[in-house]
Amino acid sequence: MMIQKVLIANRGEIAVRIIRTCQRMGVKTVAVFSDADRNALFVDMADQAVSLGGETAAESYLKGDLIIDAARRTGADAIHPGYGFLSENPDFAEAVVRAGLRFIGPPAAAIRAMGLKDAAKAAMEKAGVPVVPGYHGESRDAETLLSEARRIGFPVLIKARAGGGGKGMRRVERAEDFPAALESAEREAEASFGDAACLIEKYVAHPRHIEIQIFADDHGNVVHLFERDCSAQRRHQKVIEEAPAPGMPEAMRDAMGEAAVRAARAIGYSGAGTVEFIADASEGLSMDRFWFMEMNTRLQVEHPVTEAITGVDLVEWQLRVASGEPLPKRQDELSIKGWAFEARLYAESPARGFLPSTGRINRLALPESLARVDSGIREGDLISPFYDPMIAKIIVHTERRESALEKLAAALERTDVSGVETNCQFLARLARQPDFAAGRPDTGLIARAFDTLTAEPAVSPKLEAVAALLLAGLNRAGEGADPWERLKGFRNFGAAEESVVIEAADGALPVALMARPEGWWQAGVRGETLSFRITALAGGDLRLEVDGLIERVAVQRDPVAVELRLSGEAYRFRLHDPAPLERSGAGGNLLRAPMPGLIKHIGVQVGESVRAGDPLLVMEAMKMELSLSAPMEGIVAAIDVAPRQQVAEGAVLIRLEAGEEDMTHG
Repeated sequence: MMIQKVLIANRGEIAVRIIRTCQRMGVKTVAVFSDADRNALFVDMADQAVSLGGETAAESYLKGDLIIDAARRTGADAIHPGYGFLSENPDFAEAVVRAGLRFIGPPAAAIRAMGLKDAAKAAMEKAGVPVVPGYHGESRDAETLLSEARRIGFPVLIKARAGGGGKGMRRVERAEDFPAALESAEREAEASFGDAACLIEKYVAHPRHIEIQIFADDHGNVVHLFERDCSAQRRHQKVIEEAPAPGMPEAMRDAMGEAAVRAARAIGYSGAGTVEFIADASEGLSMDRFWFMEMNTRLQVEHPVTEAITGVDLVEWQLRVASGEPLPKRQDELSIKGWAFEARLYAESPARGFLPSTGRINRLALPESLARVDSGIREGDLISPFYDPMIAKIIVHTERRESALEKLAAALERTDVSGVETNCQFLARLARQPDFAAGRPDTGLIARAFDTLTAEPAVSPKLEAVAALLLAGLNRAGEGADPWERLKGFRNFGAAEESVVIEAADGALPVALMARPEGWWQAGVRGETLSFRITALAGGDLRLEVDGLIERVAVQRDPVAVELRLSGEAYRFRLHDPAPLERSGAGGNLLRAPMPGLIKHIGVQVGESVRAGDPLLVMEAMKMELSLSAPMEGIVAAIDVAPRQQVAEGAVLIRLEAGEEDMTHG
């Protein structure tokens, strides 16, 4: 019998995604929510919603007993875990079944078999699936692990044996860096998964991350739905995914698909899952150079690209299989149609090492006319420090890779978000990056091209002039009924020049502005004189006219700055503040929190000498562990925080003072 009511043990984008398929199938839905998500989109979309209380995941979405109780109270007959949180927790899966409910996922035994990477690799070797060379033994002794790393040969990859998503993962180039990297990986693994144990793998020099979507039912049927290439990554987090994989030989596709099916059969799998492989692409993709990495026993974030090329709704398949039905299609009924990309739009700052950005979404214009957009965010929502800062997934699908990639770039260039920083411009540049555009992605591409992908765009004097006009508040035409209020630049005795100093990419920049008739302005900037006119358009954008050329400029404002977007590039300006600032940046004496977070580890003591760039402490924020370094050489004068303390963005963490030698030569 088909499931009648599903409780979704998740939040945000994936909760919205599941609800939409349930609505199409006539299945009722129940949402659970934390205090931080009380007004979220998924809560409003569900037929019923139950409060879990708390704000953090540990206080809400990781409370399995509260979730099962909510299912009982609302009459749900199944629980869908989404991804993350409890989705790969075998104890939760067992508890759901014991409660007389259906778990929309694999059996607990299958989750357990793949939950620890060392045990999973041993099982895959036994099943005849190729695995990456490495150490998957029981020892957790640091010296033993270092010895094994030397045996394998540097560079190596330290990986938490539990969990995924790049947590507890460190690449190590040299033996002398291994102990500190192991300690950091173990600490992050313990915080993320409650299991500090790590394994060691050989680091592949030119790796491609290629995964196979599999599906199994309870009638002995297993199929694969082809591959996804997830090689475009930063810090082991996927950024843009695509299907199929560029340059994939048909024989290798068949071999990887068959290996993934063997892996699923070996552990008695049922439902949706992904078998992840690493391929050595140093000489192109080849059948003898791919190895099993891990299996994700759940739906993946990037599942929409598989849906696009196969025409299959994977959530619908999950519901049907969990209801006891056989798979809707056999392997010979599945085929690849076209090419698809997915870009993950995050509230984060690529230029600041992808630090998450918190704040309220003041404006949200997503490219729904060009792409499928999966999002759990609405305009006015708050990006909090408690959860993953994803805003949306932007998915495109066309017949060929080239046209799909061009469509993705165009969709990203039409995406407009204000209130937080985003990686939108970074994603658009990555879509046009020469190696990626040519179908040569690998997991090191973003690191190699980082400076180009995050560089400040070259700004034109016309945009600097517009920014000065807006920041000075001189452009008020049309805002009031009184005509004198609309003539901010008007003078009885000739034109008056307004001097405005703005902060541009290269520092303070003076701009001279003079009002002209009929809404025109004359600007003197960087030794040039130009005439321009701006007119307000719907949605807050501007119509900019210069030398007969008319362009639409997107405008994002906050209390202290203005951001102008033109042709897919973003330019941020603020008024120059001539007052001296407290030294807290590079070369300053204060170490501040770059965002709200939890202090995990303090590595120095008061009175200790440090050099610029030395690690001082570790904080955790938005599921990430951040190592913060000394902004200058000196002596630790004061430590203003303690381990396990929650801090706000900008909070002073550590104060440094110059040593005697520095003061002598300063």
